[in-house]
Order: sequence, then C-alpha cells, then structure tokens
Amino acid sequence: MTTSNKVRTNVYLDANIKKKAQDIFSHYGIGLSDAFNIFLAQSVLEKGIPFELKIPNHETQNVIKEARRDKNMTIVSLEELKRIDA
Repeated sequence: MTTSNKVRTNVYLDANIKKKAQDIFSHYGIGLSDAFNIFLAQSVLEKGIPFELKIPNHETQNVIKEARRDKNMTIVSLEELKRIDA
C-alpha cells in the first residue's frame, strides 16, 4: 500500500457544468476529486493538456456566429441525415 500526499484546494466552477460532470462521473463510479486527479495525472504524463484544444478558423467562427443568429440554418430530419451518410 502506498501513502498519498493529498492537499486540499479550492477551485471556482460553473455550477451547471459541475452538476452535469458529476452526473457523468457517477456512471463510472468516481467523484469529482477522482476526475480532477485523473485529469492532473494525464496532464503530467502528456506534459500538457491531455486532449486537443483547437481555436476554430475564421470560416468556422463565422458559421458559428451565423448559427447563433439562426442565419443560413436548414431543418434536416434524421432520415435525411441517414441518407447523406449512406
């Protein structure tokens, strides 16, 4: 058995995101502290953020802005999407 050198820390989180994350983690049987420790351990192993962070290019940023203003939007059914992928 190894001994652990644990410290207490405070972080400020968005309450809604925290709740949603806790719901997800509960499916894995882990709590928020465990999830943070996993994230930190992976950060150390990767020597950086353990997942890819991207800034959208100019074209994608414009499309996102338009979508948020409901511009250039088309309603597509699930059946239509299935046909596109086929």
